Amino acid sequence: MKIIETHSAGETFELGRQIGQQAAAGEVYTLTGDLGVGKTVLTQGVAAGLGIDEPVCSPTFTIVQVYEEGRLPFYHFDVYRIGDVEEMDEIGYEDYFYGDGLCLIEWANLIEEILPETYRRITIEKDLEKGFDYRRITIETC
Repeated sequence: MKIIETHSAGETFELGRQIGQQAAAGEVYTLTGDLGVGKTVLTQGVAAGLGIDEPVCSPTFTIVQVYEEGRLPFYHFDVYRIGDVEEMDEIGYEDYFYGDGLCLIEWANLIEEILPETYRRITIEKDLEKGFDYRRITIETC
């Protein structure tokens, strides 16, 4: 387990960029944290680390957004609005989870039963006592 503390959106973005630069094909990352904690900022950093230039935002209404112009395909999931895990079957999640790109899944706790056997869990937490922009980011292999 690795714990990183960031003190600005820029530092959170930079951590994401480092993750993207080090990512390998077929890896799956889950991303959890309250609304407004910085999940999208971290994700934008991951995309930048993969060499993706186009704007990255949360695919709240489409479940998955695919970016293919980086050094690896990037599959960005947001399953916050998913009603049932069967919706993941409808979009062919296995092609993404077990494909040749990098998957990043926001709110993955809602679909835990279909996650791959091995993945990396990223948890972002605020601590207002340490400042408005402080984030405690935990990365662990599951």
